[in-house]
Amino acid sequence: MFKSGFITVIGRPNVGKSTLLNQLIGEKISIISDKPQTTRNKIHLVLTNENMQCVFIDTPGIQMPKNKLGDYMLSASQSTLEDVDVITFMVDVSDEIGRLDNYILDALRKVDTPIILLINKIDELENQDASDLVKKYEELNMFVKIIPISAREDVNLQEYLDTIYENLEEGPMYYPDDMITDQPERNIIAEIIREKALNNLFEEIPHGIAVEIMKIEKRENKDIVDIDVTMYVEQNSHKGMVIGKGGQMLKTIGSQARVDIQRLLDTKINLKIWIKVAKDWRKKDQRLKNFGYN
Repeated sequence: MFKSGFITVIGRPNVGKSTLLNQLIGEKISIISDKPQTTRNKIHLVLTNENMQCVFIDTPGIQMPKNKLGDYMLSASQSTLEDVDVITFMVDVSDEIGRLDNYILDALRKVDTPIILLINKIDELENQDASDLVKKYEELNMFVKIIPISAREDVNLQEYLDTIYENLEEGPMYYPDDMITDQPERNIIAEIIREKALNNLFEEIPHGIAVEIMKIEKRENKDIVDIDVTMYVEQNSHKGMVIGKGGQMLKTIGSQARVDIQRLLDTKINLKIWIKVAKDWRKKDQRLKNFGYN
């Protein structure tokens, strides 16, 4: 029987949601960083095999908002609890159920949708034994299944997919079987560049970065694509930090992004990045809409 459905993946920041979905899809679509606010939008990732089609929804990590961007991200995450077929709640191997985890659990108690709990990062445990944590969550009596996994090492992910199949109903194929995301190429490229900025910059600067693709154009009679990008920062002082001494930081961000973008497009690219200031854009509704957060 062929089954299909929508599966949201929620959790606090940095529990490994994007790592999980990239591993399942087999392509790097959702960006990865050890900093909060890495994923800002809902992203649909599609996994199709002979038995089912899963439309996964990668969501921003749930945290208490500090500005209008934070409000948007929280709303984006919470809205996915409605009208999906399966909810995946993801935690890590932390000993305690934290404040944000409890906040999410309170929201999950209000839904009737099947909930799978994934306890990620068991590869960080010396004996890979998460039984004590499993028992702690079993006592809540909320989950159709609790699965300790390592998204990074592909441990128990097949068990996760089998559990999804058990909880889906017979249904159609919503997307072509060779489609893996609903994201346009330009969005993926912008996110790749933002990921490299996140991974190379420190303190508050990465959270105030937005990336806008100005041009993607294939050169006539040449196997090369020109990509022009504007990267926005919130403060004048941040502009110099992103560029770096002698332009070195911007060169590093650009060269790392170029590798992933060339792999994505399967062609050589000429990437140019300009830095501009959009003061306090995370606090302004119109700026958020301009950058695609609407």
